[in-house]
Amino acid sequence: NVRDSAITHSQYAARRVKDAICDQFRERLGVRPSVNAEQPMVGFNLHISKNHAILSLDSSWNSLHKRGYRPIQTIAPLNEALAAGLLLQSGWTPEMPLVDPMCGSATFCIEGAWMALNRAPGLTRKWFGFQGWPSFDRELWNAIRDDARAAVKKELPAPILGSDVHPGAIDLASQNARNAGVAHLLRLERKDVGQARPPEGVPPGVVICNPPYGERIGEEKEWIPLYGKLGNVIGEHWPGWRLFVFTSNDMLARKVKLPVRQRVPFFNGKIECQLWEYGTR
Repeated sequence: NVRDSAITHSQYAARRVKDAICDQFRERLGVRPSVNAEQPMVGFNLHISKNHAILSLDSSWNSLHKRGYRPIQTIAPLNEALAAGLLLQSGWTPEMPLVDPMCGSATFCIEGAWMALNRAPGLTRKWFGFQGWPSFDRELWNAIRDDARAAVKKELPAPILGSDVHPGAIDLASQNARNAGVAHLLRLERKDVGQARPPEGVPPGVVICNPPYGERIGEEKEWIPLYGKLGNVIGEHWPGWRLFVFTSNDMLARKVKLPVRQRVPFFNGKIECQLWEYGTR
């Protein structure tokens, strides 16, 4: 990781550190180590800013946001950890119904289900960087993981629903839900956003979605009718529900035409976005 430095090439910096480590082994043992680049026993993270370098042990290796239930990446996937953070910011709790009427790969639905089930997001992860360290205590780790598994609940306290007009999206969402172990708990349907209706027999909850906004999918003018349709259907058929829309495009967000309660800034990668909250009657 190189930023604002005279060293401009991150690969050059990485190779210099690698050579230094190998030289240490040669001097002490007479041989350089053979390392699995995909899953090394000990990983390092080098961060250079201006003339200051920090070399640290990498305790995670693969990014922690990669939960493992999305083997196929869509064109504009929502980061899993970001989806969980947006749900927390919305004030949603497991006792509230949760609906995503443009669910795509079902990230909001799956993350919400895991939160409601008290399921640790890294529970099925096979490798953390610290597992290769000499100080790694396997018995302690197994006990911690067993405790986390025992704490997982079996039922959702409130319904979680997802829908999308594209059949391919629902197929992918269903596969992701199966991979996450929650397919039997979620209701995923092929449905246009204009047909979205609240589930019967439950109190109002949270509607949250991440519609296209012209950054990575299509042009912004293509999505004006979609945002307008979302506002119309929520305003007409979802009284008492709270609507949250995650987008980078203020113009499109205003096409929802519902009273804006608040906007909270977030980054989706490098894209500056906001989580818009709207009120209904």
